[in-house]
Amino acid sequence: MIAHRGASSEAPENTLAAFGRAIEIGADFVELDVHAGPRGELLVSHDRPRGHEVPQLGEVLELCRGRIGVMVELKTPYRYRRFGFVERVLELLDDDAVVVCFEPGAIARVRALRPELRTVQHVAFVPMRLAAARGCWAVGLDDRRMTRRSLRAAARLGLATTVYTVNDEARIEELAELGVTGIFTDVPRQALALLARLPAG
Repeated sequence: MIAHRGASSEAPENTLAAFGRAIEIGADFVELDVHAGPRGELLVSHDRPRGHEVPQLGEVLELCRGRIGVMVELKTPYRYRRFGFVERVLELLDDDAVVVCFEPGAIARVRALRPELRTVQHVAFVPMRLAAARGCWAVGLDDRRMTRRSLRAAARLGLATTVYTVNDEARIEELAELGVTGIFTDVPRQALALLARLPAG
């Protein structure tokens, strides 16, 4: 169970409060978005930061370290190449972190620099076979595109499956029964309670 931008239904998204709440709830991972600020600082925010106060990546990682898994989404990495964006993010990540991105070039850069890190290629615009060829651990699928067929295709390529962003309890239950690897959700507390009620296996 992946707390999307933290427990974002209970605290403002991508804040220390939201990540802290996800830890308290017992989510398996938090997902967070990283941009570069105007001076190259690594800021946690879904949209491009515009001067408002947002946490720095190092602060969030320190809060989460040893307490919850971390999935770091690289937002528009090529916009920030002049800051050495991908390289500087990777310098801060522990070996058990997971890196997520839509852009296959950025995923390839992560695989080249830190091959021990698990990577998730969102496949809205690229084929699954490219994610497999890059050595990705998993693909990220928009819930509207997640079908039994796509699940089988991922399995044939040796890829785990993560699905974003799912808040409907019936759909969370359906995905769990289908056997997806991970579910991004804004409501991790409700999702965990639901999964606890499902039969084992």
